[in-house]
Amino acid sequence: QVQVVESGGGLVQAGGSLRLSCTASGLTFDNYAMGWFRQAPGKERVGVSCINPSGGSTWYADSVKGRFTISRDNAKNTLYLQMNSLKPEDTAMYYCAARFGYYCSGAAGDFRNWGQGTQVTVSS
Repeated sequence: QVQVVESGGGLVQAGGSLRLSCTASGLTFDNYAMGWFRQAPGKERVGVSCINPSGGSTWYADSVKGRFTISRDNAKNTLYLQMNSLKPEDTAMYYCAARFGYYCSGAAGDFRNWGQGTQVTVSS
């Protein structure tokens, strides 16, 4: 059974940094594109970033380009999201998701396996 578990969220002041981690089990990790999504209260879940199975191709939402960096360690079945220069509008529940295959996507409907989320709160 596939299990996806996020960690690393917390409360940080604006301008600060956080590093999210996501560990996946029950799947062949390097066969899956991996994505980060976020959902603020009352809003829909939106794509933040995605990385292909080899780590050679990435995608970022415009709102996080230049501030967030996605990476993966296939030997550890782990996905990361380094978040710098955080803003209050980055406050949300952050979710990790897995998508079988080579190609990235920013659409939540393209991902089948999801974690429970980790809360990120950025104070002004």
